[in-house]
Amino acid sequence: MIRVVLADDQTLVRAGFRSILSGEDDIEVVGEAADGEQAVALAHEQRPDVVLMDIRMPGTDGLEATGRITTDPRLVAVRVVILTTFDMDDHVYGALRAGASGFLVKDTEPMELLHGVRVVARGDALIAPAVTRRLISEFANRRKQPAPSPRLNALTEREREVMGLVGAGLSNDEIAARLVLSPATSKTHVSRIMTKLGVRDRAQLVILAYESGMITPGWMA
Repeated sequence: MIRVVLADDQTLVRAGFRSILSGEDDIEVVGEAADGEQAVALAHEQRPDVVLMDIRMPGTDGLEATGRITTDPRLVAVRVVILTTFDMDDHVYGALRAGASGFLVKDTEPMELLHGVRVVARGDALIAPAVTRRLISEFANRRKQPAPSPRLNALTEREREVMGLVGAGLSNDEIAARLVLSPATSKTHVSRIMTKLGVRDRAQLVILAYESGMITPGWMA
C-alpha cells in the first residue's frame, strides 16, 4: 500500500486529489496539511511514501517544507512531489534542488497523477516528462557558468556518459538503446552513480549534471 500525505492550502484541491487517490486499491491518503509546517509534522507522524506538496502555501511554504523533509535522516524514505499551477514556476527548480523527486501541474489528468505517485513511491523520479526537462533547462540556464565538480572524479568514463544522458532526460531504456546496453546494465550504472555521488534519486542526479557543468541545457550526447 502506497501511503500519501496531501499538502495544499485549498480544501477543494485536497478533496479532489483525495477522491482520485482513494479510489485506487494500492493507494491510501493518510493525512492532509494546509501548510508546510503541518506537512512536515505529518511526514514525521505518518512516515508516508509520498507527500504531494503545494509549492505556494501561507506560513511555511512548500519549498521550505520540502527541504526540511528531504534533509531529515529520519525521513529518508519519504519522497516529495511538488504541486504547482504553472509548469514554469521559478520555485519548482529550487524545490528539485531541495530534494523533491519531481513535480506535477495541478490540472494534470487523473491517470498522470496516479502514475506519478506510483513512480515516485517505487523510488524513481518524475524526471521523464518533457515539461520537467524544459523547466530544468530553463532555470539551469539562468545560473552562472558552473565550475566542474570534484565529486565527478569518482565516476568512470562510462558512468559520466550515462550521467550525461540522465541529465538530458533519457530513461534507463533509452540510455540502454543509445549505448547498446541491456536495460538491467543501464539501471545498474544509474544506481551506482547515485551511490557514488550521494544523491537521493534521479531528479537530484539531473540537477547535479547541470550544476556541475557536465552538460548544458539543450545538450544531447
